[in-house]
Amino acid sequence: MEYRKLGSTDLEVSVLGYGASPLGNEFEEIDVREGDRAVHMAIDLGINFFDTSPYYGRTLSEERLGRALGSRRKDIVLATKCGRYDMDAFDFSAERVRSSIDESLRRLRTDYVDIYQMHDIEFVDREQVISEALPVARELQRAGKCRYVGITALPLGILRDVAERAEVDSILSYARYNLMVDDLDAELRPLCAERGIGLINASPLHLRILTERGAPPWHLASEEVQQVGQQLAQHCRARGVDVSEAALKFCYDYPHTASVLVGMSKSRHVERNLKAFDFEQPDGLLDEIREMVDPVRNQIWPSGLAENQDPR
Repeated sequence: MEYRKLGSTDLEVSVLGYGASPLGNEFEEIDVREGDRAVHMAIDLGINFFDTSPYYGRTLSEERLGRALGSRRKDIVLATKCGRYDMDAFDFSAERVRSSIDESLRRLRTDYVDIYQMHDIEFVDREQVISEALPVARELQRAGKCRYVGITALPLGILRDVAERAEVDSILSYARYNLMVDDLDAELRPLCAERGIGLINASPLHLRILTERGAPPWHLASEEVQQVGQQLAQHCRARGVDVSEAALKFCYDYPHTASVLVGMSKSRHVERNLKAFDFEQPDGLLDEIREMVDPVRNQIWPSGLAENQDPR
């Protein structure tokens, strides 16, 4: 396993990070014992960065991850979030940011988290995030309940704006750097490099578009984007390649993100995602993929308040 420094923090995180949302039955009901085995296998094989949220499974992900970690909590870098609690339930008030971390710590069975992140900030007034939520998170940092503070969102503009106007240690961006979308490199990377902000890349498979099974029914991408994803899978198959391996390797090889978060709930998920480190892109494949993607490159779906959307 390769490890990278998370911005200016003293955290060294595994390039492959464990996305714990599936532990909360976010996509399907899981076998809890198998979920425990997946967590233990991941740690045994060098994965040390685990990310969760009270939103995932409506607290179930945190509860299950905390139980699975047990005494191994000390072996990992643990991140959770606050602010989003259900599909349409957001609360970034000072009082809720304070109470949320105590609730998360109880579920995770620990007395601190390494990163405390404001979750999906595009759904609320960014001024509240800057003037209320983040200052309270810094209070919690001084109290020893979290070591670092971060933000997450889908739109890149609000992430950049908040990071320019407030101090953050990390940014978690999802679905903005993969085989189909790469605007994170131009829109966010320079600021993170300048300010020493750790950059985390989630959803390297574009929320399952870049898989053999293709996009799930709930996916918000356009039909055209989903069709191109299917074409990529077919093209890779014809080349003797699994599109997921090509997509994961592409993200692992990008040196400007500290970790690539992939959702896992089964041992075979851990094995598959680790196997992609050894994948060798066939000659010319990435150029072929780029050409196929160009008509829909960087097309993204709306998320959050209208004023927080990226220009289209």
